[in-house]
Amino acid sequence: MPSTTRTRSVLGVLLIAVLAVFTGQYLLSAVLAPLSREIQLSEYHLGLVITVAAVAFTVASIGWGKLCDRWGTRRVLLTGLVIGAIGLGLFGAVCAWAVAGERATGLVLTAMIVTRSALFGIGLGAVSVAALAYAGASSSGEAERTRAMSLIAAAQASAQILGPGLGGLLALADLLAPVYLAPVLLLLAALVVAVLLPKPPAAERESAPAERIAFWDSRIRHYFPIGFLLFLSLGVVQIVIGFLFQDRLGLDARTTAAAIGVAGVLTGLVLIVMQAVAVPRLRWGPVRLLRVGAPVAAVGYVVLAFGSSYWSMIAGLIVVTLGLGLGLPGYTAGPGLAVGADQQGQVSGLINATNGLTYIVGPLLGTALYEVAPVVPVVFCVGLCAVAAMMLVATPAFQVGSR
Repeated sequence: MPSTTRTRSVLGVLLIAVLAVFTGQYLLSAVLAPLSREIQLSEYHLGLVITVAAVAFTVASIGWGKLCDRWGTRRVLLTGLVIGAIGLGLFGAVCAWAVAGERATGLVLTAMIVTRSALFGIGLGAVSVAALAYAGASSSGEAERTRAMSLIAAAQASAQILGPGLGGLLALADLLAPVYLAPVLLLLAALVVAVLLPKPPAAERESAPAERIAFWDSRIRHYFPIGFLLFLSLGVVQIVIGFLFQDRLGLDARTTAAAIGVAGVLTGLVLIVMQAVAVPRLRWGPVRLLRVGAPVAAVGYVVLAFGSSYWSMIAGLIVVTLGLGLGLPGYTAGPGLAVGADQQGQVSGLINATNGLTYIVGPLLGTALYEVAPVVPVVFCVGLCAVAAMMLVATPAFQVGSR
């Protein structure tokens, strides 16, 4: 099979796996809040479930990255899908048991943390790391590597639209229907991967372990602060945007939910177009994508911070999405281009861990800043992207052979 055809075949399977696992995650987003009320859990309990999942994802990503280079990415991908399916399957059983009658809150919460947070968080980390590593090892050159990373990000963005929409429709028939469907999607994806994703050559499976790399490796360390700043801005704004719409526009709870739903669909579509179409066609290198994307996102946050109407705020979010849609594929592709094929797993694990850390810090930081004043977290996001833009110009490592 020609290398380009093989790469496209591999990428297609990876996109199916990523779409399935993230759709499984976002299916639950439509029902987690009402479900938690149904089984007598507080908002704090739900926040704890989500935070522990982010911690599990972050910590596990580093380990999965090392295992990718030791076991092979195909094996890690399959393992992650199976672990995730088991976690979501058990989570569905816990939810059905809790809904059926009054249960001890502590017992229900513990079971949800073990299944939804720990097991699924660990499995999600494996799939995300393995997909990035496999795409990195199967592609060569800046344009091809950036295209692969961008398409994987587009699959995640597609899941952000498909999951909540499908979950909401299923919940109209039965609140637990999305919970039951999620593990089925992961098992189907595991079957597709097992059948269609080619096994690595025997020589590759028997190769010596790659040299270990860490965040401070001189070849890649300059990318992680940039990625952290950009992803942190996203983590902060995602947690406060609902409050911002409701308070600034004087909306009730139901209207706020509808407004956020429309905003989510519009920005999701923009993100898909940017990452599935624009970035591959531009054929820019990672540094150029970051240098353009970071300041564009900063401008978008300025518009969002001071927009006084619904559509001006939507416009700000769309500009933010344009900027991050350019910058984030550059961040995920850059470190992988700096190391060899035998270290793609470790690099992907470090990227995932950096991203996961922002989803632990972001919600806590965003809500704390919002209590100071509603505009403060958005202005903070302006600062994050501005600092990233300045670092991209001032850091010597970004000047060497940058495009």
